[in-house]
Amino acid sequence: MREEDYVVPLTPEDYILGICDMTGELMRFSVTSMATNGKLPAGRAKATPASRSPAAADEADKMDVDSQAPAAGDSQKPRTVLDDLRSIRLQLEMFEAPFGPKWVSELETKKMPVLRECVDKVEKALYGLTVRGSERPKGWMPDMGSDKRAEVESY
Repeated sequence: MREEDYVVPLTPEDYILGICDMTGELMRFSVTSMATNGKLPAGRAKATPASRSPAAADEADKMDVDSQAPAAGDSQKPRTVLDDLRSIRLQLEMFEAPFGPKWVSELETKKMPVLRECVDKVEKALYGLTVRGSERPKGWMPDMGSDKRAEVESY
């Protein structure tokens, strides 16, 4: 078989709606990881290359947060799944699709509210882990000895 025989046609509709679906999977992954490992999934910290320092960046592309970037040679905080989810949400909220196709209304009425919910759930889970997690002793488990149903926080 030729390489062309393996090509899967991917429409803009498939791509954008697939990204929205992926955010739900990232939310589940994040919450599960925080529940089992006690921390938000993140990448490794990378050093900032000198050529990409804030002074060398194009002025038109700078944002308020760029002025807070570490100086060249300093190590950056690793990127987290929450950072990625927020970035995806921001980009899709700025996305202006041509009106008319059915999938645009599906994106605006169904997918975007769910995407926002997914980001909110990860934020709330991280909040609970950061603030409330420190209130519990290490290794704490709900009391399962009584006949009462154990109270477990859900997100």
